[in-house]
Amino acid sequence: MTPSKAILFVVFLFFSINGFSQQSAAHTNELVDFNRALELYNNQQYLAAQKIFDDVKDETNDEKIKGDCAYYIANAAIRLNQPGADRLMERFVSRYPTSTKTNSAYIDVADYYFDTGKYSLARKWYEKVDENAMSRSDKEEYNFNNGYAYFRAKQYDEARTYLERVRNSKKYGAQAKYYIGYMAYEADDYEQANENFEEVKGNERYSEDLSYFQADMNFKLGNFEEAIKLGKEQLPKANRREISQLNKIIGESYFNLGQYEEAIPYLKEYNGLRGRWNNTDYYQLGYAYYKQGDYENAINEFNKIIDGKNAIAQNAYYHLAQSYLNSGQKQQALNAFKNASEMQFDAKIQQDAFLNYAKLSYEIGNSYESPSQVLINYLEKYPDSEAKEELETLLIDSFITSKNYEEAMRLLENNRNFSDKVAYQKVAYYYGLDLYREGEYYEAIKNFEKALKEPRVPEITAKATYWKAESEYNVNRIDDAIIGYKEFAGMSAARGTEEMKDLDYNLGYAYFKKNEYARAIDYFKKFTADTDNPVESRNDALLRLGDSYFVNSQYWPAMEAYNKAIDNNVSNSDYAAFQKAISYGFVDRNDTKVEDLNSFISRYPRSSYRDDALYELGNTYVAMNNTSQAVQAYNRLIRDVPGSALVPKAMLRQGLIYYNQNEGNKSLERLKKVVADYPNTPEAKQAVSTARMVYKDLNRVDEYASWVRGVDFVEVTDSDLDNTTYEAAENQYLNNKTEQAITGFEKYLSQFPNGIHSINANFYLAQLYYKSGNKDKSIRHYKYIVDRPNNEFTEQALARLSEIYLEKSDYAEAVSLLERLEKVAGAEQNKVFAQSNLMKSYYELNNFAKAEAYAEKVLANPNSEKEARTDAQIIVARSAMKSGDENRAKAAYAEVQKKATGELAAEALYYDAYFKHKNGNYEASNAAVQILAKDFSGYKKWGAKGLLLMAKNFDKLDDAYQATYILDNVIKNFAKYPEIVQEAKAELARIKAKEAKTNSSVETNNN
Repeated sequence: MTPSKAILFVVFLFFSINGFSQQSAAHTNELVDFNRALELYNNQQYLAAQKIFDDVKDETNDEKIKGDCAYYIANAAIRLNQPGADRLMERFVSRYPTSTKTNSAYIDVADYYFDTGKYSLARKWYEKVDENAMSRSDKEEYNFNNGYAYFRAKQYDEARTYLERVRNSKKYGAQAKYYIGYMAYEADDYEQANENFEEVKGNERYSEDLSYFQADMNFKLGNFEEAIKLGKEQLPKANRREISQLNKIIGESYFNLGQYEEAIPYLKEYNGLRGRWNNTDYYQLGYAYYKQGDYENAINEFNKIIDGKNAIAQNAYYHLAQSYLNSGQKQQALNAFKNASEMQFDAKIQQDAFLNYAKLSYEIGNSYESPSQVLINYLEKYPDSEAKEELETLLIDSFITSKNYEEAMRLLENNRNFSDKVAYQKVAYYYGLDLYREGEYYEAIKNFEKALKEPRVPEITAKATYWKAESEYNVNRIDDAIIGYKEFAGMSAARGTEEMKDLDYNLGYAYFKKNEYARAIDYFKKFTADTDNPVESRNDALLRLGDSYFVNSQYWPAMEAYNKAIDNNVSNSDYAAFQKAISYGFVDRNDTKVEDLNSFISRYPRSSYRDDALYELGNTYVAMNNTSQAVQAYNRLIRDVPGSALVPKAMLRQGLIYYNQNEGNKSLERLKKVVADYPNTPEAKQAVSTARMVYKDLNRVDEYASWVRGVDFVEVTDSDLDNTTYEAAENQYLNNKTEQAITGFEKYLSQFPNGIHSINANFYLAQLYYKSGNKDKSIRHYKYIVDRPNNEFTEQALARLSEIYLEKSDYAEAVSLLERLEKVAGAEQNKVFAQSNLMKSYYELNNFAKAEAYAEKVLANPNSEKEARTDAQIIVARSAMKSGDENRAKAAYAEVQKKATGELAAEALYYDAYFKHKNGNYEASNAAVQILAKDFSGYKKWGAKGLLLMAKNFDKLDDAYQATYILDNVIKNFAKYPEIVQEAKAELARIKAKEAKTNSSVETNNN
């Protein structure tokens, strides 16, 4: 520099300093603040720095400083995670596009997000970076960070693009190769993965992971022995998550090599994904146990596989079934075989499972479908099966053992591929027998006839002939019954059968019912002479023998038969004693008759024949002219049995006695009481007629006329026409001309609605309508009888009318009739009928207290039949259940179970299982359900309830497979019982929700 120029520079500098002194001071102050803020920023005091940068930015006019401040303000906002930080940076870029810090800003923000693990945000800012404006070292970092960010986002294609750029970098190369190798591993490209892993094998940072990956890769490539070797080497060094996975790799490798014993400890140590196993995991451990013969542990693993719908599940269910079978758990095996047989992944397993399912269905029963149907389905699906002959034999027996005869007949009659006539005859016979026991006599006859059309087995042919005759007897086809009994007697196969023992008894009854008493006597004598016959039956035959002699006027032999019945001292001895006493009257031994009648009244104070005995005693005293004793006997009848239909007869007799003794006033008192208390009865009409004579003899005719005007129940003005019209109808009735009799009685009642014979006419007309099947028309006429005071038809009318209402399920109407029948019944069977149906009716009306009370009456009545007693126990049990008294219900159902058959037995057996479940005896409960399935498969409702109970038992026994499989089948197969299905759905959802906590394969979105 020349001097002059130096002077000029000094002068210029002097003037510059002096000219801009104020501006330079301000600028210097801004730089001080800016530098102070920058120092705070570099010391990570972002909030304090941000505030100073903000102040400097507001005060300065220097665009460069403003831009730098904006840059640092935005950077600080990002580091402070302030809302809108991104927008601040974007505003900086748009406001200061020429700033040298723009690209740095992008990189700086991206790196910050990358370092803090916010890779998605980092990628957003890396995308803005201009790669061409970066240094080589920055570009390497940029490529690695961007690649890693994409790797973390599992966007492997993009990640690979960036990482490949730095695979040869000294700084990032090892990491890049590791991640590239890992992505290849995840994509199952084990060759590329292994190539990359080999390049970083010596790097300590990756050695542990690489050992795990290589063990896994060898497993997936089928190099199981190498996988085991590498896995075992890695186990001591592995982290917690890897330990679980390595155990799985080692265990499954042993499994695939068939080394099940070695596999088990490693498979057990696997923790599952997110702490849950899946169906495959349970299958492998279960199968390993199975191959070791450890069926208990195999079951414990297999039965956790629920909802399986693939080949592994089919295999698991098949081996689960085999494990159950080997453990003696046949019901559980049946369910598992059924499940495997319904899956088509492995045809061989499917067929073998179906075969086992069919055999077990026959052996232990099946609640889902009849064993017969299962066997037929198998034979149709596998007609060339080696087991065909064996299963056809089982099929024949299954029709019998299942007792589901209705379905068996349907299958035999509709299945053309199966035409075994022996099976057809047996099933038709047993079905007929079942229907007979249920009281379905006409349907029973049809099935016995079907059995007789295929006379394949002589013994079955003989028995079908016998029971067809029995059914015909019960529908009053007596002649047909007799023919049947005699056909049976002539069959060689009938000899030695239980039915042959009762043949004489039945023939005696048939002839007795036909009023052919001489022939009845022959058969009853033969039956009673055989002391091997049951005493109850012999006693009843003696009574009928006595009756037959009695009707034939052979009174001494009758009394001999009655005496034998009395000596037996069993049921109905009161009847025999009464009949014996009556018989003495017919052989002119009235003294003995009176003696026996008095003895009867003392010996049988509660007999239903007590009123008959007292009435007959009075009549006998009258015949002996001992009128005072006769009046006393009648008085005892009126006092002791006030509801008897014989009371008005006794009072009428008293009136006649007083009349004949010229005690007119006493006679009128009795006669007028009959008219007042029993209007419109034959006795009342006779009383009016007799009173007329008494008044006439007393010369009090005007008094009679005044009294008789108040008697409006009899039309005495045209009595001859009344009698003539009635007798014409009655003659048709006695000659069994039904239609003519109905016409005649209707005509009579239309002309004489309150006629002399109106009670008889209404009763006979009701009977005719009932027998001809027109029960609704009979109701009005039975009502006429029961609405009148007690008469000779009251008891029968009450019984019949209540029976009609019971058939209509009109229990409210039936109850009032039955209660009255119970009070007036002279025949003990009517009293039992009333009590047993009162208990049923009150139960249906939800009056459980009264239902139980009547059930107790039935049980206490020695004349109640076996069926009535069973019904009573059922009512007690059901009422107790409804009332919440389960202890009482349990005891009652236990009694029912001892004697019941058919559906009642099924119900009792279900509750046996129910109470065992309640007591925690789950296996015993299941055993009861199995009996229900085997012996009562025809009663679907109880079968469905039993299955639901079984599912609950298995849930308590920690067998989720059995529980869920059974519930699934209840839902599928029992739609006709919606309440049961709804409960099954709720149970299924609950169990699946519980199992889903440990099994990731379980779906819980069931409806």
